[in-house]
Amino acid sequence: MKSFVFKYLLYLGRWQFSTPILAIFVGLFSEYPPVVGSVVANFVGGLIFFWIDKLIFTGSAYPEVWQVREKVKCADCGKLSRGYRLVFWKGYDRRKDTHPEYRCEECSIKKEQLIKGRVEERKTR
Repeated sequence: MKSFVFKYLLYLGRWQFSTPILAIFVGLFSEYPPVVGSVVANFVGGLIFFWIDKLIFTGSAYPEVWQVREKVKCADCGKLSRGYRLVFWKGYDRRKDTHPEYRCEECSIKKEQLIKGRVEERKTR
């Protein structure tokens, strides 16, 4: 919840910061019909603030999405237990996996560390 509130406050601050910047473009095109200045300002705003919003909403607090199923056979050790699988995380997307693999708690922790290590390794290349 703290992460959401922080992102929301950043977004509101970004929104307030955009107003004077976009007003400059409306003013520059004041001799034209008002719609021209608005269109140019919104276009410039999209070019600038897309990247800022992307940073706010896809930064380090990217959500993890897990699936949990009861009484599954672990894909690694074969134990019958509650099964877990990481479906979505920054740089990892298995939402369209047609053959999902579930793992027991111990094996899912190992697999999570392996996945996150690979993702971090790709980032440093």
